[in-house]
Amino acid sequence: MEQRTGPDGETLFIDREDGDIGTKAPFYVVYLDADRERRWGFFCGNCETFNNAMDSMGRIQCNDCSNLRKAEEWDAAHE
Repeated sequence: MEQRTGPDGETLFIDREDGDIGTKAPFYVVYLDADRERRWGFFCGNCETFNNAMDSMGRIQCNDCSNLRKAEEWDAAHE
C-alpha cells in the first residue's frame, strides 16, 4: 500500500490493488491504517487527489478533474 499525507495532515494508505473504474482513471480505496481495517474514502488515479465526493447512489466524482464512477445502483426514478 502507498502511504500519503491526507488533506488534514493525517497519514493515509492508498490500496492501488482495490480500485473502481472511472471515466478517466480508477478510484482507489483509501484507509486510515495499513491493515485495511478503517476505510477513509477514495483517491483519484487520474489527477492524484483525495478531493472527491460520493453521492447516495454510490457515484464518485473527482472535484478537480471530473473523473466519474457511475452509480452502483441505477433506478430510472433518479434521472
